Amino acid sequence: MFIVNLTYIAPLETIDALLEEHIAFLKAGYAEGVLMASGRKVPRNGGVILARAESREALDKILSRDPFYREKAAEYEITEFIPTMTAPELEAMKETLDG
Repeated sequence: MFIVNLTYIAPLETIDALLEEHIAFLKAGYAEGVLMASGRKVPRNGGVILARAESREALDKILSRDPFYREKAAEYEITEFIPTMTAPELEAMKETLDG
């Protein structure tokens, strides 16, 4: 599981111009079963994506399709973690320490 922390480095006008295409990218990621959750930060200086991918390399390939990445409108900080405990409604996200 990965936490993708986006920080905008372009003006919000640029972000807004790319937003429709970014939403299409997110919808495709959900349809592929890679994205688990996403949303804006408060204050609006970036966003957060929760993703499940086979590897960091696979995730990087997927994120390269994001227009925010393509247009260098955001920086990406990626943290991999193993969700071993969850609330009952998130049980499907659990992983074991051995993979």
